[in-house]
Amino acid sequence: MLPASATWRNSRRSVRSRCMEVRAFVPAEASLCHIRIVPAQASPEGVAAGAPANGQKKEGGPGEFIPPALPGDIMDILFLLLVFLLAGMVKGVLGLGLPTVAMGLLGAVMPPAQAAALLVLPSLVTNLWQLFAGPRFGALLRRLWGMMLGILAGTLLGAGLIAREESPWPVAALGLTLLAYAVLGLARPALRVPPRAEPWAAPLVGLATGAVTGATGVFVIPAVPFLGALGLGRDDLVQALGLSFTVSTLALAAGLAWHGALPGLLLGQSLLAIGPALLGMALGGWLRGRVRAETFRRGFFAGLGLLGAEMVWRALA
Repeated sequence: MLPASATWRNSRRSVRSRCMEVRAFVPAEASLCHIRIVPAQASPEGVAAGAPANGQKKEGGPGEFIPPALPGDIMDILFLLLVFLLAGMVKGVLGLGLPTVAMGLLGAVMPPAQAAALLVLPSLVTNLWQLFAGPRFGALLRRLWGMMLGILAGTLLGAGLIAREESPWPVAALGLTLLAYAVLGLARPALRVPPRAEPWAAPLVGLATGAVTGATGVFVIPAVPFLGALGLGRDDLVQALGLSFTVSTLALAAGLAWHGALPGLLLGQSLLAIGPALLGMALGGWLRGRVRAETFRRGFFAGLGLLGAEMVWRALA
C-alpha cells in the first residue's frame, strides 16, 4: 500500500493530466484547471469530494467535469461572426430579421437558450438604433404601452421554457415559430385592426408575443403582423418595430438571467457579435438599393421556412 502522501501526489498528477485534455476543448477563460480540488476530509464547508462546481454536471469519478458547450475555438467564433453579419444584412435590407435569422442559424447548432444569450447585445444595440432613428418615439410609446407591458410580462413568465436545455421542445417550438413566420411572410395576408379594438387587443398581442419570445427567443409572432395591421406609415412602422424588439430583448435578457441562463462568458461573446451585426446592417442598407426588395424578401422567408421545418423534424425525430 502506498503512503498517504504518495497517493495524494498520484491523485494530483492524474487530475493534472485530465486538465491538459480538457484545456484543448474549452477557452482559457473557462478552463476547468483553475478549479482547485480539495480532498473531502480537508473541505472547510464539509462538501463531499467530487461535488460539481459552478452548477456543472458531473460524470464519472471525483474531479471529472464536462466542459461547457460554448463556442470556444476559432471556427466557432468565425461562425458566430458570420451569422450576425448575415443577420445584420437581412435587417439592413428589410428593416427586421436580425433576431430571427440569428436564432434560426444558432439554434440549429446549439441549445436555444445559449443562442438567445448570444443574441442579447447585438439585438439590443441594433434595435435601439432603429428605435431612436425616428421622430415619434414618445407618441408610439403612448399608443403601444399596453402591448409593451404584455411583452414584458409574457417573456418573463415564459423564459423558463427556453432555459430547459435537456428538453427537445424548445428546439421544436423555435422551428415551428420560424415556419409560421415564413408562411405569413410569403402569404402576406391583408390584416387590419379596427381602431376600437386596438386598446384591448394590444396587451393580448403583447402577452402572446412575450410567451413566444420566452419559449423560443424569437420576437416576431404575433407582434409584427399586428403592428403591420395598425395602418402605420412606413417610418412609424419601422420605429414601432424597433420599440417592440427593444422591449423584447430587454425582457428576454431579464428572463434568462432570472433562470441562470445568461453567463458572463456568453455575454462576452455577445459583445463580440455587435460589430458584425452593425457592419451587416450597413451592407444591407447599401444592398437595398441594388436588389429587388420583393425577390430578397421571398428568398428570405423561403429559407426561413426550410430552416424551421428542419429544426422541427430534427427535434421530433
